[in-house]
Amino acid sequence: MPAAVPSALRPGLLLSGLLVLAGPGCRSRAPEAGEARGGPVFEDVAQTSGLRFDHRNGRQGDHLFPEITGAGVAFLDYDNDGDLDAYLVQAARRIDGPPPPGQERAAMGRLFRNDLGPGPGGAPRLRFTDVTEASGIRATGYGQGVAVGDYDNDGWPDVYLTNYGPNQLWRNRGDGTFEDVTAGAGCDDARWSTSALFVDYDRDGWLDLFVAAYVDYRPGTRKPCLSAAGAPDYCGPENYAPETHRLFHNRRDGTFEDVSGRSGILAEAGSGLGVVAADFDRDGWPDLYVANDQMRNVLWMNQRDGTFRDNGLLSGTAFDAGGEALGSMGVAAGDGDEDGDPDVLVTNLDTESVTFYANAGNGLFEDRTAASGLAGPSKPMSGWGTAFLDYDSDGLLDLATVNGLVLRDAGQVAAGVPFPYAQPKQLFRNRGGGRFEETSAQAGPAFLAAQNSRGLALGDVDNDGDGDLLVGNIEGKAQLLLNRVGSRRHWLGLRLLSGPNGRDLLGSEVTLRRAGQPPRMRLAHAGASCFSSHDPRVLVGLGAVAGPSSVEVRWPDGRRETWNGLASDTYHVLAQGRGTAPSRP
Repeated sequence: MPAAVPSALRPGLLLSGLLVLAGPGCRSRAPEAGEARGGPVFEDVAQTSGLRFDHRNGRQGDHLFPEITGAGVAFLDYDNDGDLDAYLVQAARRIDGPPPPGQERAAMGRLFRNDLGPGPGGAPRLRFTDVTEASGIRATGYGQGVAVGDYDNDGWPDVYLTNYGPNQLWRNRGDGTFEDVTAGAGCDDARWSTSALFVDYDRDGWLDLFVAAYVDYRPGTRKPCLSAAGAPDYCGPENYAPETHRLFHNRRDGTFEDVSGRSGILAEAGSGLGVVAADFDRDGWPDLYVANDQMRNVLWMNQRDGTFRDNGLLSGTAFDAGGEALGSMGVAAGDGDEDGDPDVLVTNLDTESVTFYANAGNGLFEDRTAASGLAGPSKPMSGWGTAFLDYDSDGLLDLATVNGLVLRDAGQVAAGVPFPYAQPKQLFRNRGGGRFEETSAQAGPAFLAAQNSRGLALGDVDNDGDGDLLVGNIEGKAQLLLNRVGSRRHWLGLRLLSGPNGRDLLGSEVTLRRAGQPPRMRLAHAGASCFSSHDPRVLVGLGAVAGPSSVEVRWPDGRRETWNGLASDTYHVLAQGRGTAPSRP
């Protein structure tokens, strides 16, 4: 059906195909660098804003493997009103049975509507309302992850839920409700699915779907595993056979075709936990990177004919610099070293550190974890969700990771912690040139609180021009970490659409240029992290200097357009076909 014009976009000014939205967090002055970094960076506002969600994994002491994964989260504007809503994945049941009588509601994931409005002094006020029942979404599986994308091109974002067991595709009707179209759409997977993402891999203008699977685990065949202290604990993936992943091609009629075999995706099995799409070899076609737990990672290079070839070994991204396969879980893509191409960040188990793969620009990578400064600080952590974000709006992509152990911590056991796997989160500031320094101490008490964190979604939930974080915690409350410092500097926000009322063009690339400043490349993508989905909009920090910017967009189909004179401290909606051809090839 045709898409209605989002209500929050109607007051905007339409100029040469450019719709300008004033951001409520605009400031008349940007502070100096030291001031921008002063004070806690993040504040948890989940409870005060109404985003009250308590994750449970249904554990009963027998350490069923899927209990240690999941807790995905997503930012999405499901009602097209111009602000980000939230979906949180739930698993409050046994993996091998229905929820207890009377607990059906508590066992389902929840959709929260953001009723963003002005607060005291004109500052944005967040207020979330649980609209799950009204939305019609009934998440009946043992929840793991969530992917968001407008698969039917009607201008309304749809939701795909991954589970231990059958998955679900929820089509957005555009009236605040969703319908379960899984059976008719042909994109189910009854195995243990983890992360998923929508990507237009064949550049035909319709979003396809990639679904990562983990291992062949069934309660009746589970193996007893022990902690280092000899107590019963959760197993690792090496105890079970890895699964193959799935690629579903969009038929453009509301259905998908499983092309996993024909595309080559079935050629490699892997215990997949994270997946991200980007054009890693700069040929104009999206590639796929899959983080496999305790197996070599896979870089699926798009062959531009509907097939993929694994280039993980040749590219240098299958193993770390020492040739070891790591316990990879979360993944992010972004220009962390400012050279104009997407690098890859992978989170791993404790004792391993994260891995930072710097892109040489032709699909070849170098493990620069040690040189980046990330190795030492991240080594004690088991990392899950991760994201590149410019939290201080200085123009450089920083890094956030959320962490949680998979084997019980002896100290927490001794202290009587009920679920003894908690760890704090980490924040790293980009110092330039792909070098990072840990700034977790400045992130604030809520950021540093030890949790069993898994899912992480990045988005500007209060539309003030900086990146906020939604965190899913196993056996704990979700956190909404509001950025309190980024909007003190200047910024530029972009939403990239297929037309004035079209869908978000996931897979677009943005290059921002300003006089006297180096260019900045950003990706418009939702799927990444671990089990989670990000805000599809693009934010670029501009630092202390306001002023017009020029933007070149490379659309998913390879075409390029430019927009000049974009004002800072506001969001702009760029519709494909409304810009001008670039002056250079």
